[in-house]
Amino acid sequence: MSSCGIISEYNPLHNGHIYQIEKAKELSGADFMIAVMSGNFVQRGEPAVIDKWERAEAAIHNGIDVVIELPYFFASQSASHFADGAMQVFRTAGIDSICFGSECGNLENLQEIADTPINPDHLHESMNGGMSYPKAYSLLTSSMYPNDLLAVCYLRTLKGSGIQPYLVQRTSGYLDAEINKNASALAIRHALKNHLSLAGSTPMEEILKNSTLHFSEMYYPYLRTFLTVSSPEHLRQLFLFSEGIEYLLQKNAMKYEKYDDFINACTNYRYTASRIRRCCLQALNQVTKKEAEGLPAYDTVRVLAFGEHGRKWLAEQRKKETKIASRFADVPDAWRQLEYRTSLMYASILKEEERKRILSLEIGGAHYIK
Repeated sequence: MSSCGIISEYNPLHNGHIYQIEKAKELSGADFMIAVMSGNFVQRGEPAVIDKWERAEAAIHNGIDVVIELPYFFASQSASHFADGAMQVFRTAGIDSICFGSECGNLENLQEIADTPINPDHLHESMNGGMSYPKAYSLLTSSMYPNDLLAVCYLRTLKGSGIQPYLVQRTSGYLDAEINKNASALAIRHALKNHLSLAGSTPMEEILKNSTLHFSEMYYPYLRTFLTVSSPEHLRQLFLFSEGIEYLLQKNAMKYEKYDDFINACTNYRYTASRIRRCCLQALNQVTKKEAEGLPAYDTVRVLAFGEHGRKWLAEQRKKETKIASRFADVPDAWRQLEYRTSLMYASILKEEERKRILSLEIGGAHYIK
C-alpha cells in the first residue's frame, strides 16, 4: 500500500491545509496520508501558537492518518535544512510520494531552479543581485514567495530518493492579512493576537478560543535578560550565531523593551528577520554549536498521533523494521534531551497546571485519535 507525505506546521491548521490534504489524496492516489509536522517551535523562529498535540489531533480529524514529529533541530533552521530534515524523516518512513503547496503552481519551473547549483537559502540575495535562470518562476521579479522557496528545497532533497513530488497551488497568499474562509495561518495568528473573528477560517476555532496561545513577545523578557547578561564569548558558542551577530542582538536587547521593536532594529541588509528570530530561538533554548555538531544521524520516526486507518500503516512499518518511536523513551537520547528542553521553554509561560500537562504529554506516548 502506498503513502503520501505532507511537510507541515499546521500553525494552526486551516481550510487551505484541508484542501491540500484532499488534493494530495486525489493526485497521489495513496492509501495513507502521513504528515511530518514541526513541534512546539516553527521554522519562522517562533513558538507555535498552540501546542503540537492539539495540532496533531486536528490533523488526524481532518484527513491525515499519522502525524510524525519533525525534530526541533530541523524545524528551527533555514529552508534548506528544514527541508532536508523533513526528507530524512520521510525517507526513514518509506514514503512513496510527497505533496506540497506553491504560490506559482508550476512544478517544471520550480524543478528548474532546484537543478541550479545555488543554495536555495540565498535565492533572495542572488535574485536581488540580478542573477536569473531560464523559465524560472517569472524571474522578472526579484523575490520568491516562501512556499515556492520551500518547494525548491524539497525538490533538491528528493533527488535520487525515488519519491514522487506533487504540487498544489495555494488558494491564499502567504502574507495576506485578510480573514475569510481561505485565510492563511499568518492571518489567523494575527486575528488571534488582536482578538478578531476567525470567520470560519479554521476547524480549530473553538480550541484556539479556549487555549492559552503562544506568541514570541511572551518569551522576550527571558530572551532579553539572557542576551544582556551573557558575555559575547558565551553567545558566540550558540548554534546559528556567526559573523558577530551576538553584538547586534545584545545592543538592541539593551535598547528595546518591546519584542517587535527589537526584531525590527536587528533586521538589515545582512540579516533577515527570519534569521534573527531563528538565532534568538537558539538563545532562548540555549542550543550550542557543540551540541548541534554532536547530534547523531536521525533515523527514527517519532509518532505524535494516529487514527484508526493509520494503525495499518504503523503495523506495515514495524514489519519492515522501521524505527518507530511510539514512546518518548524510544527517541535517541541526544535528540530526546533537546526535545524535552525545548518543551520546558515552550511551557515556561504557562500556569503551573498547564505547564505540567505539556511536560507530561512530552514524555508520554503517541496519541490514538478515534
